[in-house]
Amino acid sequence: MLTNTECKNATCPLGKMRLRLTDSAGLYLEISPSGTKRWFWKYYFGEKEKRLALGSYPEVGLKEARVARDDARKLQQKGVDPVFQRQADKLTSKFDANATFEAVAREFHATKAPGWSDHYAKRWLERLEKDVFPWLGKLTLAAISAPQVLQILRRVEDRGVKELQHSLLEACSQVFRYGIATGRCERNAAAHLRGALKPVLTKHMAAVLDPSQAADLMKSIFAYQGQPTTRGALQLSALLFQRPGNIRQMEWAEIDFESAMWTIPAGKMKRTKLDKINGRPHFVPLAPQAMGILKDLQPLTGQGRYVFPSLISGARPMSENTVRVALRRMGYDNETMTPHGFRAMARTLMVERTSVHPDVIEAQLAHGKSGPLGSAYDRAEFMQQRREMMIIWADYLDVLRITVKP
Repeated sequence: MLTNTECKNATCPLGKMRLRLTDSAGLYLEISPSGTKRWFWKYYFGEKEKRLALGSYPEVGLKEARVARDDARKLQQKGVDPVFQRQADKLTSKFDANATFEAVAREFHATKAPGWSDHYAKRWLERLEKDVFPWLGKLTLAAISAPQVLQILRRVEDRGVKELQHSLLEACSQVFRYGIATGRCERNAAAHLRGALKPVLTKHMAAVLDPSQAADLMKSIFAYQGQPTTRGALQLSALLFQRPGNIRQMEWAEIDFESAMWTIPAGKMKRTKLDKINGRPHFVPLAPQAMGILKDLQPLTGQGRYVFPSLISGARPMSENTVRVALRRMGYDNETMTPHGFRAMARTLMVERTSVHPDVIEAQLAHGKSGPLGSAYDRAEFMQQRREMMIIWADYLDVLRITVKP
C-alpha cells in the first residue's frame, strides 16, 4: 500500500510514458513525464476491465482517493457501473435542482424564444413578470403546489380579464414541463387546473353573413366617396378575403399582372418564425374584377412601394384603422362588420351559396390543413381550383351588388 510520502516524492523515470504506483483493491496513482499525478480505480464490470478517474494529486489525497474508491465499489456491488453513473450525474448536475420558478421560466423562454415571433416572445415573458414572478418567482418548482398556482390565476381572474388567466396557466404549465424534463421537479403543479378557471366565452369578429346584407355592403363599398385608395382597399378586402394586415401592406412588386397573381412573401404571413423563414409564399389568384381595381390604382400609387400607402408618408403602408373607419362611415360599427369580417363573409357565403369545395376555400384563407386535401391545395400545382374559385366569388359579389334589391 502507498504512503503519503511515496505519493509526494514519486516521479516518472526518463524515457517512460507513465509510472503507476499501486495502492490496494485496484486503486493506483499514475504519474506522467510532466509531473502530473492522477488517481484511477481499475475494476471489472460486465466481464470488461474499466477505469474510473478519481481526481488529481495532491488536490485529492491518498485518504480521499481510498474513500472515493470504496464509494465506487459500493455502486459496482449493487450492479451499477460507476462510469455510467458519473456520466448520468454530470448530465443531471447541469441543471440546478434548487433553481427558482423565475430562473427556470427565463431559461425556458431563452430556449424557445428563437422559434417564436418577437411579439409573442415579448408578451409571454411580460405576462409572467407582472402576474406570476412576484408571488411564485422565488420558490423552487418542487415547492409549488396546485392551490398556489390557482391562487395566482384567481387573482388575475378577479380583475375581470377574459383570457389572460388561461394564457398564464398554459405558460406555467410549460415551465413545469420544462422543469420535469431538466430534472428540477417531478410533477406539473399546473396540469389539472384548467377546469378550475372560468371558461372563456369567445366572441367571433363581426361579419356580414347574409346574402342580402352582403349585397348592401358591396353597394356601399362601390359608392364610397372617400379616398380612392381606401375604396380600393375595401373592394379588394371583399374580393380577396386575405388578412387585413396583408391587404394594407400589399406591394406593387408582389403583383404579377401577366399571370394575374398576388404573391405574399412567407415573412408577411401569420406563421411561426421558422415558417416565415423557410415556408412557401402564399398565392392569391386575381379575378378580372381585382385586376381592374389594381389597374385603376396604378396611376395613383404605382410609383411607390405600397398599393395602399399612408396618406402621411408613402414609405409606410395604410394605417390598420383606415378600413375600419371607412366601414364606420358607411354605417357598419364593430358589432356589425370589421375588416377581418370579410374573411368570414367569404368563407360562409361560398360554402352555403356556391359549389366551391371547403378545402379550397381554407387553402386560400391560408388556414392550416383542414382535411385530406388542405395541404395539397396550398401547393402551386393545385392553383387551378383556386383561380376558378376567385372568379366564382368575384362574379357572385357582382351579382349581389347589381341584382339584389334593398
